[in-house]
Amino acid sequence: MKRLICTFIIVLVFLSGCANAIQTKDKKANEGTKKLQIVTTFYPMYYFAQKVAGRSANVDLLIPNGVEPHDWEPTTKDMAKIQNADVFIYNSRYFETWTEKVLKNINQSNLKIVEASKNIELIDADSEEDGNHQIKDHSSKDPHVWLSPVLAKQEVDNIAQALEQKDPKNKEQYEKNAAAFKSQLDDLDSLYKETINKARKKEFVTQHAAFGYLAKQYGLTQIPIAGLSPDVEPSLDKLAELAELTKKKNIKVIYFEGLTSSKVAQTLANEIGAKTEVLNPLEGLTKEEQDKGLDYIGVMKKNLEALKKSILE
Repeated sequence: MKRLICTFIIVLVFLSGCANAIQTKDKKANEGTKKLQIVTTFYPMYYFAQKVAGRSANVDLLIPNGVEPHDWEPTTKDMAKIQNADVFIYNSRYFETWTEKVLKNINQSNLKIVEASKNIELIDADSEEDGNHQIKDHSSKDPHVWLSPVLAKQEVDNIAQALEQKDPKNKEQYEKNAAAFKSQLDDLDSLYKETINKARKKEFVTQHAAFGYLAKQYGLTQIPIAGLSPDVEPSLDKLAELAELTKKKNIKVIYFEGLTSSKVAQTLANEIGAKTEVLNPLEGLTKEEQDKGLDYIGVMKKNLEALKKSILE
């Protein structure tokens, strides 16, 4: 009987050891095949990260498409999603103003944080005082760098470098994906240059000051109705001043954006006898754009077609 019990115990120990070995092997295998988990803030960061990551990582979007991101705030669930990620990508503390507070309140020990606009020289923001006079606000910056294909390439480089550091086994793939996407951005840059080199006019009027980097890149002049926030409406005096300026410059198109009301742009257009067109700041895609299968490159090309109506006609 004792011999039987001893044999039984030996078999149990052997089976237990085999099970542990299998579990350890499975765990190592899972760790080897586990994809990087990336959380991004809004559409351009999501799209850029997807293009770099390819199939080597899972990319999640915090701010849903169709939602205006300037005033968006994360929920407790969103904060948990950031903390549980391997990589968190945002554009700039001047755009996602909530990031500093959130990052102070989560455990960052295993989190790679990427400010995609890092090392890009940002333009001082134009702010409005009482809605009447524009002044320079040197405490804030214009964050809309993704609207310049040239600066978008720098953001892609920052994202690629972070993914390579966090997931070195897929470094070669990230480099390859980033290079392929930057080639697309080069083509987009060339298309903008070729078109804008034929421009008869340099000025275009936008609903809010989102296109400063694009204008600077290609030698255009942006005339914004409002400042960096699309929710701020100009005063009647400011609208009258803009009406006088746009009439003097023979402006025929006033641009608005799909995620916010076009009321102010339409008011100015009616005042000067102009038409309105969409110029998309790519802060999120509308449902219509998603249904059409549009992406960053597609929308940027549509923006160029829209700009032609101001600068070529």
